Amino acid sequence: MTIVQKFGGTSVGSAERIAGVAQLAVEAAGRGDRTVIVTSAMGGVTSLLVDAARRASHGNWSFDERPALRARHLEAAQALFGNDRVLVELVRDRVDRGLDRVDSLCFGLSLVHELTPRIMDAISGTGEMLAAPLVAAAIASRGISSEAIHATELIVTDDQFGDAEPLFDATRAKAEARLGPMLDGGVIPVVTGFIGATADGVMTTLGRGGSDYSATILGATLDADEVWIWTDVDGVMTANPADVPSARTMRAISYSEASELAYYGAKVLHHKTIIPVQSAGIPVRILNTMNPTGEGTRITPEGHPSPTGVKAITSIRNVSLVSVSGRGMQGIPGIAARAFSAIAAERASVLMISQASSENNICVVVRSEDEVRVVRALRNALEFDIMKSHIDDVTSDDSIAVIAAVGDRMAGTPGIAAKVFGALGEEGVNVIAISQGSSERNISLVVPETDASRAVRVIHDAFSLGEKS
Repeated sequence: MTIVQKFGGTSVGSAERIAGVAQLAVEAAGRGDRTVIVTSAMGGVTSLLVDAARRASHGNWSFDERPALRARHLEAAQALFGNDRVLVELVRDRVDRGLDRVDSLCFGLSLVHELTPRIMDAISGTGEMLAAPLVAAAIASRGISSEAIHATELIVTDDQFGDAEPLFDATRAKAEARLGPMLDGGVIPVVTGFIGATADGVMTTLGRGGSDYSATILGATLDADEVWIWTDVDGVMTANPADVPSARTMRAISYSEASELAYYGAKVLHHKTIIPVQSAGIPVRILNTMNPTGEGTRITPEGHPSPTGVKAITSIRNVSLVSVSGRGMQGIPGIAARAFSAIAAERASVLMISQASSENNICVVVRSEDEVRVVRALRNALEFDIMKSHIDDVTSDDSIAVIAAVGDRMAGTPGIAAKVFGALGEEGVNVIAISQGSSERNISLVVPETDASRAVRVIHDAFSLGEKS
């Protein structure tokens, strides 16, 4: 079997955890599996790099984080293979080169005071470059050949810095040429997650949490048998256990359910993870490095539909409801088109859309970090309509959350919406806006943020999702 195994930041967050990753890789080799490892940065490293970049863009070229970052990686190397000076020196050299590069970029930022997405990618993706040599050396210390590979050599993307999209034909050619001979020779490649490069070789990133996406991109281009995503939980749960103590791990879900849950706030998966493997039907497993013998969650084309229709409940916090409203909007063509064009120009993701049939109101949910820019862009784009009183105003509300009920069997099953809103009504939770796609796999609704946990819990209970199906 060919298996791509991705390990998240907590899974490589210490020498002990990295040793566990290396052992899992060695066990895979012992089973005869052709294995590619994809690694995230050590937990918290990317945030430190982002902070350094932002500070440098305001003229502060100190890179205060450098000593701590260097010490953390070298202490892990010493703990993992302190008696092997060759491996320690190898890691030290790669770490110093990576940090030197960040130092130079931060110096340049401190002079120009402009942090472009391109420069942010070059800095924020460094954490994976520091982690990969550690993981590869830990595997090599156990007698299995391993090599750290920068994904800039493999994953070709467009130039949408900060949220790049892979170019699959070019990526397949590079991945097969670079990784194929290594796998055939029994070498375990350790690939940096999260990053790629344009066709011209300029480093890009796939968006925060994009190491999952890296794994399935490589899985698809290498025609892998499975992709395993190792994290710090036992799999995908029916709800966030912080909201619902009775939430349980689901053993099987479908591609569509996984995609909906990831998009609507489930933190186990990056929201684009399923896209590369979907057409090839490659299964994805979510596993726990702290419980490596656990079953985890298996994601397949068909999954295991819930008899109640709803499979899981999730929520998105830190979002804002932006509304365009006015009685003069009725019958005026083009307002929606101009509104969404303005939002697209700001590169802001729209998480949910709701429109009254009277055409008096269009509301969208965006991430709170985009709220100010989106409101400003909408007011500028619709300035003439506001002046003519066709539109009263563009307003926003950041005290809300989005709740989503997800399940393949919701399609065609009567009474799902009634049960959702009945449960919320009995609990006294006010629903501000509602949206349901034509696929009928998702009912999304906006509630006050203060009621979000309660809303998730009552819907979860209404469908008895804490009970094994």
